[in-house]
Amino acid sequence: MKVKKISDLIDWTRAMHHQLAERMADGSAQHQQELARMLLSYLADHETALEKIIDGFEQRADSRALNTWVYDYLEHKPIDLRSGGDVPFADMDFDEICKSLFDVHNQAIDLYRELHRRVDIPEAKELLQALLDIEEHETMRLAQQTNRMRDM
Repeated sequence: MKVKKISDLIDWTRAMHHQLAERMADGSAQHQQELARMLLSYLADHETALEKIIDGFEQRADSRALNTWVYDYLEHKPIDLRSGGDVPFADMDFDEICKSLFDVHNQAIDLYRELHRRVDIPEAKELLQALLDIEEHETMRLAQQTNRMRDM
């Protein structure tokens, strides 16, 4: 997907969470280890919830912010949704699943930070900050939950 405006960025983010949810749900259905199945199921549900939260941003956001061009600000390389390579989640262990997930989320956070730092329009800056805040908060929450599951 070509990101030209903030609305495209939101669409792309929603699609990213959707793809992660699908890959994790597939991995959960096929994984041999019970703890990894539980983790993937939880993460798939969480990614689906994030997809819905991100969708809400587009519904409520200021149209000036949504129509802000970010094309000129993007020097960032595309986010790699398959940070673990082409290895399916069903073939990863608990730690590899977590590493892959957090790598994707951290790439998204870095992209939002970069755009927030560079954009000048107040409405766009506010929207990017809200998106950054939700990604950071949810990533921290996922880290806490995965650590609890690891301790089981």
